Amino acid sequence: MSDRVIIFDTTLRDGEQALPASLSVREKLQIALMLERLGVDVIEAGFPVSSPGDFESVQLIAKEIKNSTVCGLSRALVKDIDACGQALGVAEQFRIHTFIATSDIHVGTKLRKSQDEVVDMAVKAIQHAKRYTDDVEFSCEDAGRTHIDYLCRMVESAINAGATTVNIPDTVGYTIPSEFGGIIHQLFNRVPNIDKAVISVHCHNDLGLAVANSLAAVENGARQVECTINGIGERAGNCSLEEIVMAMRTRESKLGYQTGINPQEISKSSKLVSQLCNMPVQANKAIVGANAFSHSSGIHQDGVLKGQNTYEIMTPESVGINKNNLNLTSRSGRHVIKHRLGELGYGADEYDLEEIYTAFLKLADKKGQVFDYDLEALLFFNQQKHEDAYYKLSYLHATSGQKMIPSATVTLAVGDDEITESAVGNGPVDAAFNAIIRAINGKSIDGDDLAVVDFKLDSKGEGADALAQVGVIAEYKHRRFHGIGLATDIVEAGVKSLIFVLNNTYLADQIDLQKQHKVSGV
Repeated sequence: MSDRVIIFDTTLRDGEQALPASLSVREKLQIALMLERLGVDVIEAGFPVSSPGDFESVQLIAKEIKNSTVCGLSRALVKDIDACGQALGVAEQFRIHTFIATSDIHVGTKLRKSQDEVVDMAVKAIQHAKRYTDDVEFSCEDAGRTHIDYLCRMVESAINAGATTVNIPDTVGYTIPSEFGGIIHQLFNRVPNIDKAVISVHCHNDLGLAVANSLAAVENGARQVECTINGIGERAGNCSLEEIVMAMRTRESKLGYQTGINPQEISKSSKLVSQLCNMPVQANKAIVGANAFSHSSGIHQDGVLKGQNTYEIMTPESVGINKNNLNLTSRSGRHVIKHRLGELGYGADEYDLEEIYTAFLKLADKKGQVFDYDLEALLFFNQQKHEDAYYKLSYLHATSGQKMIPSATVTLAVGDDEITESAVGNGPVDAAFNAIIRAINGKSIDGDDLAVVDFKLDSKGEGADALAQVGVIAEYKHRRFHGIGLATDIVEAGVKSLIFVLNNTYLADQIDLQKQHKVSGV
């Protein structure tokens, strides 16, 4: 049996389902391209039948990704599988991942079918998926609570039907490592055709055991692990990609397994997903948390100064964290910025140097000194900038003070028009938001349909001159959209985040219109 473990990333499917607001098509593609650079073997891009937006994003990702296999999820239903086949058909190689529940509680309570009927549905779904591709994965949902005799029967039937990967999920995070490893061990001992498929595992973290359960499964023969960046996902999340990969890498002499992941891309990947998904990483998170390589205890600090490996089992550089916070000023030239970004792990093809340098100079004039974390923030927001954005900020002026009614004037470029509106509010940010709502009314979006439901302010950097990052979640047409804005001024950052939302809602409307035209034959 090979010691190579396939990394199947489901950040864009299982991870995205758990977000407070949907990602835009552009954001999903950005994450997919990052996963490809990271070295992920299989990217589960979404659930195409679930919405026109998801279909569109899966299709775009399938078209753009070349080095990873793009996968779409489907229930064991013909319409779901057809949606996958149509969305993924633009790719040279792709996978259809179909599933059905197998535990007694799911079969009896949710599906309300007999075990024989469920096996028959699974077999027919796999056979239908084989019409589109030879790469078919089948999942036994809630396998962790499925009776082993029935699970063996289902796995054998799925492989006979043509599944090349069979996934054994601990869907509700119920099992413990010895138990879950034992399930995989029994499958290898009892299923006669198990050598004809890759056995995969998909573990949830409800008891904090997703990584441990996945490792136990690999030790017992599983050769694919399904995981997400930062462990995001339903409820308590999924097996964390960075943790399972670095566990196998750091303890390779003990475990003996390898992956194709480039670990130096891990930190960047974590930051990108955290930013786009509006999911902060806890400080004590393994591998990528802010404190993962920090030492507070005097004893620890003394030990690390004498020998780094006294208290660090891996180096921060090994996962792409550069601890050198080099400061730059407005006197720094383009070549210095390019060199510094290169040291931080960003290739010249990942950004437009002129745009980054222009933004850098503006920031340097405001702050005086610019640090590594500032550069990364500028790079991130440059990647988010919509060159063809429908809504653009042209002018902003806000006033507030003690015994003064906060007010704001905003000028927006809306398509080919430019609109200026003023408004008052409870504070300068609220006033600016009210002015924006006035400006957009009647311009593709009805402001009355848009409601801001969450506003979060964060500091990107250190000290009083740190960059302000604002995250906004807004509800529009019964869907939630997330926007982010960055500026040295809180009001400006807030306005940028709302405009980010507006552009995402506009794009969503365009996708819905295109879908309606296709259905009506227009």
